[in-house]
Amino acid sequence: MKVHVGAAATDEEASAIAEAMAEHFGVDIEVYAGDDADEPLATAEPPEIDYPLDDDLGPTDREATLRAEIDDILQGGPEKYKDRLPGQGKLFVRDRLDLWFGNDGAGGVGDASTDAAADGVKFEDGKFAHFDAWHPDSPDVDEYDEGDRVPADGLITGAAEFEGRDLHFMANDFTVKAGSMAGRGVEKFLRMQQRALKNGKPVLYLMDSSGGRIDQQTGFFANREGIGKYYYNHSMLSGRVPQICVLYGPCIAGAAYTPVFADFTVMVEGMSAMAIASPRMVKMVTGEEIEMDDLGGPDVHAKYSGSADLVAEDEQHARNLVAKLVSYLPDKAGEKPPRSDPKPPTYSPDGIDELIPEAPNRPYDVHDLLERICDAESVFELKPEYGKEIVTAFARIDGRPVGIVANQPTERSGAIFPDAAEKAAEFIWTCDAYEVPLLYLCDTPGFMAGSQVEKDAILEKGKKFIYATSSATVPKQTVVVRKAYGAGIYAMGGPAYEPESVIGLPSGEIGIMGPEAAINAVYANKLNAIDDPEERQQREDELREEYRRDIDIHRMASEVVIDEIVPPSSLREELVQRFDFYEDIEKSVPDKKHGTIL
Repeated sequence: MKVHVGAAATDEEASAIAEAMAEHFGVDIEVYAGDDADEPLATAEPPEIDYPLDDDLGPTDREATLRAEIDDILQGGPEKYKDRLPGQGKLFVRDRLDLWFGNDGAGGVGDASTDAAADGVKFEDGKFAHFDAWHPDSPDVDEYDEGDRVPADGLITGAAEFEGRDLHFMANDFTVKAGSMAGRGVEKFLRMQQRALKNGKPVLYLMDSSGGRIDQQTGFFANREGIGKYYYNHSMLSGRVPQICVLYGPCIAGAAYTPVFADFTVMVEGMSAMAIASPRMVKMVTGEEIEMDDLGGPDVHAKYSGSADLVAEDEQHARNLVAKLVSYLPDKAGEKPPRSDPKPPTYSPDGIDELIPEAPNRPYDVHDLLERICDAESVFELKPEYGKEIVTAFARIDGRPVGIVANQPTERSGAIFPDAAEKAAEFIWTCDAYEVPLLYLCDTPGFMAGSQVEKDAILEKGKKFIYATSSATVPKQTVVVRKAYGAGIYAMGGPAYEPESVIGLPSGEIGIMGPEAAINAVYANKLNAIDDPEERQQREDELREEYRRDIDIHRMASEVVIDEIVPPSSLREELVQRFDFYEDIEKSVPDKKHGTIL
C-alpha cells in the first residue's frame, strides 16, 4: 500500500507511520513524502505472528478423524478397479491430477494422499459427495462393502494452476462405477461450470466416463438442474472461456457430448473413444457388430468426423499438447492472447519465392511456407487428418499468436471440399471468439464440384466458411500466394470480405476460374474447329497466356483490387508490420441478435 504524507515529514516520522500501518492492515506499506515523490521515504512489512510459547492447543482427535476420512476418499473406488488401470494404460485419477498440476512443471506422478495431492490444485469441491451412502464412518451405513464405494461420487471438481494459468477442472474417477455420472457428481459439475461463467477462467475436462448411472437416474437425468444442464452450460460457456476436453476412456452417450461441446478435444491412442451408444447398444438397435475403437476411436474422430482436434500418444503427451494449446489463448473473451518473445523462422524467408512453383497446378507443401513465415517451432496444427485440403493452425509471428487458414496444394491441389470448409469455419469462429488475429494464405482452385461433394453438402458447408470469414471482427490479413480462383477467394478472406490488407506474391492470380477451365468453357468450340493439331495447340497456348495476363496479380494491383504486391522474401516482415499496425482496429457487425448461418 502506498501512503503519501506531508513533504516536511522526517525519516523517523515516516518509519513510525509505515510500521504502525503495516501492523494494523497486515500488508506492505510504502510512505512517500509529498505527492510528487518518486521514492518512498520509509517502508515496512507486517510483523510475523508470534504465537505464545506456552500455547499447547492443537488438532484433536476430531481433526484426525476428518483427515483419515479425507485420506480414504482420496484412495478412490474399490481396489480391484485400481489394479486394472495399468493394464488399460491409464493413471488413477488422483495421479492424473498430479501429472497435470504437479509443481515440478512436468507433472510428476505422486501418491494420492491427504498431504501428497497435486501441488498445483488450489482447492477441491465436494470430496464428501455421497459420503453418507458408502463410508464406514457414516451413521447411514450399517455394513461396509468395498463394492459400494463411491468417493466424491466418482467426479472430482476444483481449481488449479496449469502452466501459470488459473483454471477450473473436472475429472472422472474410473474406479468408481466406470466414471459414471449420478446426482451428487452432476451437482458438482454444474456448480463448476456456473462458477466459470461468473469468473471467466478456462475449463479443463478430464473425461473418463461410461455415461449416466442408469440405476440411479431418478433425480438427475431430466431435472432442470440435472445432467441435461451440462450442455446448456457448455453452450453458455462457448466463446466466454476456452473449454478443453481430454478423453481417457470410452465416453458413451451423454458423456460423449462434453468433448464435442468443448472448443478443443484431445483423444489418447489406445484408450479414448466416444460414441452416441456403446457397441452392445448399437448391435441391439441396428444389428451391427463393431468394436469400440472402430465405432468411435481416435482414428474415427480425427479423420472422419472431425470431432477430435488432436490425438495424443499417451497421458503425458496429452498434457504437453494442452500446455502448448493454452499458450495461444486468453483466459476469457475480450482479453488478448498472450504474446511471447519473438523468434526468427526455422528457415529463411529468402527461400519463399523458389518454394512456390510458377505453374498453378504444381504441388508444394504449405507447411514449408509456414516454416519461413512463422516463428520457429510455433506452428501448432489442429485437425491435421481431417479436411486436409486446408491447414488450420495456431502460430506466432514475431511473438504474436495468430490463427492460420492455409490451402494445402499437396492435397487435391488445394481444392476446398466439404470437410475442409467445415473445419475452416469452426476454426475461424473460435479464433474470433478469443481475439486471435487471422492470416489467410490463399492458393486454391476454389470449391470442389461434382455429385459426391453435393451430397456431402459443399454448398451448406461452404456457406459456413464464407459466413465465418465475413463475421469475424479480429484483425485479418490475406495473402494471395498463387491461385485464387472462383469462390475460393471469397472464403479465404478476399478483398470483398474487409480484411485489413490483401497482399499478393508475384506468383498470385485471381480469377473466376483457372486457365484450363476458362479455355474449355469459352473457346472449346473454336479450338475444336481447327483441324491442324499444331495450329490448335499454338492457339490454345496463346489463349492460355492471354487469360493468365488478365488474372495476373499485377493486373489486380494495377486495378487496386489488392493492396500491394510484396517481394516474397519480405512477406514475414510485411505481416509483422501490418499485424502490429492494425492490432487495435475497431470492427463490428450489424446490430442484430445473431446470424442464422452457424
